Amino acid sequence: MNRNQFIRNSALSTWGILILSKPDGLFNMIDPDHSGVKTETAGELNAFLRSLVDVEEPSVDRIVIGNPSTKIRKIGTCWLARWETLQKAVQQDVNVMVVHEPTFYTHWDLDDLTQDFYRAPDPARSQYVELVEKKKKWILEQGMVIIRCHDVLDKMGEIGIPFALGAALGFHEKDIQTRAAYYNVYKIKPTRADEVARNIAHKLEPLNQPGVAFYGDKNRMVSTVGVGTGCICDPMHFAHLNPDMYIAISDIVRTWIQTSFAEDSGKPLVVIDHGTAEESGMQLLSELLQKRIPGYKTVHFPQGCTYQWIS
Repeated sequence: MNRNQFIRNSALSTWGILILSKPDGLFNMIDPDHSGVKTETAGELNAFLRSLVDVEEPSVDRIVIGNPSTKIRKIGTCWLARWETLQKAVQQDVNVMVVHEPTFYTHWDLDDLTQDFYRAPDPARSQYVELVEKKKKWILEQGMVIIRCHDVLDKMGEIGIPFALGAALGFHEKDIQTRAAYYNVYKIKPTRADEVARNIAHKLEPLNQPGVAFYGDKNRMVSTVGVGTGCICDPMHFAHLNPDMYIAISDIVRTWIQTSFAEDSGKPLVVIDHGTAEESGMQLLSELLQKRIPGYKTVHFPQGCTYQWIS
């Protein structure tokens, strides 16, 4: 590990401890007697995760790859099952990974119901299919199981993605002014838009995102901030909640739509990385698993911002 990686991982760990120590009463609510859950196999762990909250079916939350009967040695969590992260997990004897996003480059993973890349031109399709097969083969050779926890974590209260992101940015649940499914609008002390954006950037710096994209009137006073859930954060879809400032992720905004509207209207929009937005939710899920399934060590593999900053 080089010096930059060491500094980044140390910062991520520290950031995670701060977030995880925040909601003191959370797990008392979820598990009043702290009795834990008897879970020995990957299939039982998947069933436990699916029991946390009802989601619409069909759901992407499932065992993506691996044998459901696999006995758990250690549980790992991460936002995205990148090959490098999976290799680190194997080195630490983790054989069951709980992830939030797809492992095989399409929302429905190996099912690919939307034909995300199978409808691509032949050169691209063949490259993706080849890498999918290599990754599948490697995962199965390791005896690893990968479980997706996406819809459940998006929908959960308190540790769910929008609540976790809000807490990470310094907002408080008691300050939620309005909300809808997957969206929270927090009331804050009236502050200039550029100062709010600067504070958000400061909170995200330990996750290797040293800055945020800002659109709109930097001098506008902001007293409410709207936060969504991962890709469910399009400002056009929660405009009815009318926050003074929107927070969205780079995977969802378009420069000729939402950002252009922000510039023309002056309404502030802050854009952050997708992985940055959901890291805190995965960290809280990791602690939940450690508390509810105490017989196994749970290891969280922080990832933070999904791209490298080069300047």
